[in-house]
Amino acid sequence: MNPSLPTVDPAIEHLFEQHLETCRRTRIALIEPLGRAALLLATTLTAGRKILICGNGGSAADAQHFSAELLNRFESERQPLPAIALTTDSSTLTSIANDYAFKEVFAKPVRALGQAGDILVALSTSGKSENVNAAVRVAQEKGLGIIALTGRDGGGLASLLRPTDIELRVPDPSTARIQEMHILILHAFCAVIDRHLATG
Repeated sequence: MNPSLPTVDPAIEHLFEQHLETCRRTRIALIEPLGRAALLLATTLTAGRKILICGNGGSAADAQHFSAELLNRFESERQPLPAIALTTDSSTLTSIANDYAFKEVFAKPVRALGQAGDILVALSTSGKSENVNAAVRVAQEKGLGIIALTGRDGGGLASLLRPTDIELRVPDPSTARIQEMHILILHAFCAVIDRHLATG
């Protein structure tokens, strides 16, 4: 090792400090609604309903991550659970974007697949994603519950939500920090769902 190089990169240490501070503030702000949202997901699944999940970019990856944890397993063995990431079918996404508009790429699948009693988990760090917001509107029309994972000021997505919907808004302006908290929130959902199934 070159003795002139620092053993700890200050930029990396700063990222860890930011992450821990955002985690602390998120815990304070969201611990109660997070518990309600997790229980809603668990009871929805045990009632035989399904979870639809959507988001763009990193949030699309998070949607697929959450779907995989439900369809396969999280940290313990259990039955597979019905979850659909609306981000994975490239033929459907591109045909809708080409024939209609990109803002419809999640709304049309929600209209086709969503049923009253299902849940739409909508991920948007800014709350300004037109396609996510369009999916929320359709889900509400069809009687789905909404759990929205947002950040910053919640954007237009926050203004769409009904009193029965749940918003989990990460109190941070950084997209990266918001995404890190969204992953933690999704893992918390999985932990509560697994416990609920084991005890129910």
